[in-house]
Amino acid sequence: MENNKRKELIVSALNNGTVIDHLPSDSLFTVIRILGLDQSKNQIYFGSNLDSKKYGNKAIIKVKDRFFEPKELNKIALIAPSATLIEIKDYDVVNKQGVEIPGKVEQFVKCFNPNCVTNIEDEVKSRFKVDTSDGELKLHCHYCEKTTKSDSIEFL
Repeated sequence: MENNKRKELIVSALNNGTVIDHLPSDSLFTVIRILGLDQSKNQIYFGSNLDSKKYGNKAIIKVKDRFFEPKELNKIALIAPSATLIEIKDYDVVNKQGVEIPGKVEQFVKCFNPNCVTNIEDEVKSRFKVDTSDGELKLHCHYCEKTTKSDSIEFL
């Protein structure tokens, strides 16, 4: 008896849009949420716990007709510094780049300190210095000087 079982799932190529590749699998849904993709009307394909020669396993997100702004790339970098963004136009790769952890973060991360002026005064926007000197990502608040570790980051 011949084995005619399908062994691969074919996903259509993007004609225009962005592929976010090499995401750690455990960060997939966080990235979807912080980019607002859970509310998007764009066609989105995502996969988790996919085989990766480089990382063992990974997640991937493909978003049709969407290109990301630098602020959004900074969000991705804080959650998934290993991510690669691939921009597609007319089925061709026009740009492929890794994300870079920014040196500072402004206006999109909440300070974990409830007494910080950024959590009390609406007109004072959050501002952090990013520190990766010991191999762990930490955010130092400009105002209250408290440190937020990567597992406590809350996006606004």
